Amino acid sequence: MAQTPFAEYCAGCHGADARGSGKGPGLADNPRVAERSLEQLRAYLQEGNPNAGMPSFAALPAADLTAVARYVRRLNNNTILSPPPAPEASSKIKVTAPQAGDWVTYNGQDSGNRYSALKQITRANVAGLKLKWVFPMTYFGIETTPLAVDGVMYVTGRNEVIALDALTGSVLWRYSRPMSPGMVGDAALGTNRGVGLLGDKVFFLTDNAHLLALDRTSGRLVWDVRTFPEMPADEHHHYGGTLAPFVVHDTVVVGVAGADEGMRGFVAAFRASDGSLAWRRWTVPRSGEPGIETWQAKEPLTGGGSTWLSGSYEPATDTLYWATGNPWPDSDDRDRPGDNLYTNCVLALDAKTGDIKWHYQFTPHDKKDRDATEPNVLVDTTWHGTPRKLLLHADRNGFFYVLDRTEGNVLLAKPFLRRVDWASGIGADGRPVVVDPMGCPSDGANWDSTAFSPETRLYYVIALEECTGKPTGYPDQTGQRFLRALNIETGEIVWEIAQPGPARAKTWSGVLATAGGLIFYGRPNGGFSAVDQKSGKALWEFPTNARMKAGPMTYTVGGQQYIAVAAGPNILCFGL
Repeated sequence: MAQTPFAEYCAGCHGADARGSGKGPGLADNPRVAERSLEQLRAYLQEGNPNAGMPSFAALPAADLTAVARYVRRLNNNTILSPPPAPEASSKIKVTAPQAGDWVTYNGQDSGNRYSALKQITRANVAGLKLKWVFPMTYFGIETTPLAVDGVMYVTGRNEVIALDALTGSVLWRYSRPMSPGMVGDAALGTNRGVGLLGDKVFFLTDNAHLLALDRTSGRLVWDVRTFPEMPADEHHHYGGTLAPFVVHDTVVVGVAGADEGMRGFVAAFRASDGSLAWRRWTVPRSGEPGIETWQAKEPLTGGGSTWLSGSYEPATDTLYWATGNPWPDSDDRDRPGDNLYTNCVLALDAKTGDIKWHYQFTPHDKKDRDATEPNVLVDTTWHGTPRKLLLHADRNGFFYVLDRTEGNVLLAKPFLRRVDWASGIGADGRPVVVDPMGCPSDGANWDSTAFSPETRLYYVIALEECTGKPTGYPDQTGQRFLRALNIETGEIVWEIAQPGPARAKTWSGVLATAGGLIFYGRPNGGFSAVDQKSGKALWEFPTNARMKAGPMTYTVGGQQYIAVAAGPNILCFGL
């Protein structure tokens, strides 16, 4: 019978019921399998996929190959995946250029500044904001920031992309694939922060760091490439994918997660047309490469340097700015004396080649997991009376930085927390004056979105006053979050709002600033709020009753402005 060859050749890895095991993924109810024809499945069995651990079965008798392909195909007859577009979808989803009012990239614009020029929702009318629709997801801790283009919204979950009618929240198409076995860290949780868009394609990074291109009108898989290269057998790199791909020119730029478990980080660009590699920039050097002198012991084969947050881009200089994470091993630094470049950095990269133009390291030789994977906000404004091209960055180490982004020089570095004692300040050379590398804070800021308003000239950030893991005799801070508005010329706190809710609530909602004079953000108690940019005065709040781990965004449909945010397992949409 057809199942006999499957049991003999396949069940050992994929399970007797084809639901998967520790050796191989499930084949039953598998969207990737379901969308392949009998001939494609048979060809896959013949050719194998060594990069994914799938051997070739070309030596099997032809009848057995066909029998296995038929059996696997039959297992997926009832699979629900990437359904054909709804009757209205073919006319609803058009491949058009972005328009004013669209939210086209993770932070809304290439500068990384989550500030929108939309101003239909204002200080005067925000109290009338109402919930318009709710879309439930299958994963509770969603961190996606939706994109919205020409009336269509794109959201993500665990290895899942869904296109929604941005006006009603109804599904236009859905693509999904099973979770990958053997993942660690955030990738194992299914964390994903969104998609990228270019032309007729939607780009998505899977949990196992594969970059997918989907057809924008139907969700059909166009191509699938592994973002990391083949590594030596004696090196085990824990590569995962969690970020929203970032589109520059005709390439799709991605980074990887996994430094807390050991890996060699990189930023890489892939051609949107076919997924071929355009360039790769490693964040941890090998012997003979620039920066290796900052690793003064053994070669850092798995030295960390994750790149799990989407970057920023400046068209005028064709420069991509990308943040990097901590070195590995994290708290154990015995085998990595030195500064450990290019961890805990912002890298200014040539967008066409990946070459480093300059770098700045916020925390050299990090021992306390002080990733620099916080937003790098690009702003052109007058600073101390002179027009400047600035990069604004509130770091996990507790300092707020203003850099001249043309060369990476530090113009201002000032604590934005009330307790920063790991360093007494930042020297004239840009290096921290370290007092106690294990000192406070533990986590001053994180990856959640920040914003700069040209109206108020203030920078908005969620700050965490927390200090744990101190030596005996030092009091711990259990954690208190504040929404803070900072003066970018002095670093002073202009106003702040203490956040209610559990002290250690795992909430990283970030902020959205709009030309309507508003700041939208999520609170640890599950409240989604709007306050006055100038004063911090509370103007509106909606009780989501869920943990919020994603940044809000705004868009227009039919001339009407809407606000959307992920909360717990739901996408919420608000309008007047």
